[in-house]
Amino acid sequence: MHKLGVFLLGSIFLVSAISCDSKQVYDEYKSIPNTWAKDSVVKFEIKNIDSLQTYNLFFNVRNNSDYKYNNLFLISKMQFPNGKQITDTLEYEMAYPNGDFMGTGAGEVKENKLWYKENVRFLEDGAYTVTLEQAMRENGEVEGIKNLEGILEIGFRVEKTTN
Repeated sequence: MHKLGVFLLGSIFLVSAISCDSKQVYDEYKSIPNTWAKDSVVKFEIKNIDSLQTYNLFFNVRNNSDYKYNNLFLISKMQFPNGKQITDTLEYEMAYPNGDFMGTGAGEVKENKLWYKENVRFLEDGAYTVTLEQAMRENGEVEGIKNLEGILEIGFRVEKTTN
């Protein structure tokens, strides 16, 4: 009887964990080896997405205590199947005024789910490509930071909106 109870409890936990993320359509992470080089592009490709549904888009950033800035500047590009491209320069807060990192996670690694676009419809058939580059600079400097430390992974997430 004890084994059956453990099995049922485990099954309930698994079903509830899966259903909590029922909005997820696409969720992928790319590791950043050692440092994120200024000319390194992180690329995600989204295929076979429902053109009748609206979606919210997010970037997920995992950083550790080697990240020494309060914010993060990114350049994103979304390329449509027909070749059209949208480029955005984005700024996200990464730390509170006292220096503590925002985000979730215990220990030195924090994860931030950052809004990119909301209520997006993918009306064209084919693959959409989203790229991301770091665009960090020291205060008063024109040249960007060549090797950004402390960013461990970059993710891209597509979620169904609730209508």
